[in-house]
Amino acid sequence: MATKRILADKDFGRIIVRTHRSARNITMRIKQDGLHVTVPPYSLSSKVLEVVEQFRGRLVEDWKKVGKKPIDLDFRIQTPCFRLWLEKGGFTCFSLHTTEEGIKIVCPRDVDFSKDEVQRLVRNAIIRAMKRCAQEYLPPLLATLSEHYNLPFKRVKITGSKGRWGSCSATGSINLSCYLMLLPPHLMDYVLLHELSHTKEMNHGPRFWELLDGMTEGRAHTLRAELRGFNTDF
Repeated sequence: MATKRILADKDFGRIIVRTHRSARNITMRIKQDGLHVTVPPYSLSSKVLEVVEQFRGRLVEDWKKVGKKPIDLDFRIQTPCFRLWLEKGGFTCFSLHTTEEGIKIVCPRDVDFSKDEVQRLVRNAIIRAMKRCAQEYLPPLLATLSEHYNLPFKRVKITGSKGRWGSCSATGSINLSCYLMLLPPHLMDYVLLHELSHTKEMNHGPRFWELLDGMTEGRAHTLRAELRGFNTDF
């Protein structure tokens, strides 16, 4: 069974390390969200970093070709449930403005998008925008699905988690990531139904999948596989 850990890195942002029992050697691959490394079982993080250092020069060159492009005034997010864009304004800080078309981020008049600090600030503004939209959109949708399928929950909280779409506690409290706003509606529904299923079946045993299949026309595993391949990087 594969396991995953994430190591911070100055060049790649993060190194995503996956342990796989069939792996015999350490393999590395650059993707837009970081450096992906597959390792044999029981490989130490120190060993992984040692191997990365041996090839860092070449990996950094590859990273420059596929790494994230800086966010600037041409940046757009347009999904069925979330729309966002940037505009330059007369303020000295980033601010969010909700309109009928979506959310616009008004940038400082002298903004320099080439600076790392500016990229950090604008990315934080995008996450704040997603949280604002998710807070308005997701709880009512969750409540509707809960009532329709008779799967009550206790409370819902919107988080900024990027590594986990959602979670459900033993007391019926559900956490939902604001990154759900980037998903197509059918995958968003799947995540919400997945967490609601945990209010009745806390594990991922046969009864859990039977329950979830009953609400997704027998497509629970297919939807899970599609969700795993969805990239939420912006």
